[in-house]
Amino acid sequence: MAELWLRIRAPFAAFRGFQAGVYRSTSPVMPPSAAFGLVLNLASIEMRDASSGANTTIRSDLPCLKLAIGIVPDTESEVCSLYQQLHSYPVGASGKELRARTHGAKYWITPVRREVLVGFDMVLGIQAEPELLKRVQQGLSGRLQEPRYGLPFAGDNNFLFDQIDVLNERLPVCWYVQLQPDDPPMRNSYRLTVGIDRTDNSKTTSYLYAPIDVPSLEPPIHAWTWTPREPALTTQ
Repeated sequence: MAELWLRIRAPFAAFRGFQAGVYRSTSPVMPPSAAFGLVLNLASIEMRDASSGANTTIRSDLPCLKLAIGIVPDTESEVCSLYQQLHSYPVGASGKELRARTHGAKYWITPVRREVLVGFDMVLGIQAEPELLKRVQQGLSGRLQEPRYGLPFAGDNNFLFDQIDVLNERLPVCWYVQLQPDDPPMRNSYRLTVGIDRTDNSKTTSYLYAPIDVPSLEPPIHAWTWTPREPALTTQ
């Protein structure tokens, strides 16, 4: 496999897992599942399974990538929050008397608080087949003449990236490593999603990660994660 290193920056970002309620948190860094989608988007590889019917599922024949995610030292994004009105359809009979007034529109309005990352700056390491990494670079430079679904966005479709640059010279980075069963607790640990199952959330995979204290050029071995899953071994 070949390697490619990207530096990714955005003024605002938000990476939210599956959650409900009036407080919507964000992970402190882009999770592997979101990085996987970004790489495929840049390479103009469609993730959606058009034959899935009502549910928008993910294709089962997508390539598996090995990804490493880290934060550039001294540029750690700040977690802020904002209030927003959430328009939805309530579960059960709540607010049914309001339905007629909205003429078919969503009639349940709830104030929610949402976290956002301000000043997002990270490095993404990718190990994949050379042809796929070539497509990513062509997509970034505008030389990949194939249709692409939408714009790449920073977790929330209201937030766009400022810059996605190919790194020719490596940077010291605080890599997020996957905690192992016998590891002691690490500061700022967070559970990040790796593989998403849109039809059965119990099959969505996630692991506990934490950033290393001392930046390094090379990601530690446990910073690399097969995404969305480790490929099956093939025998000749």
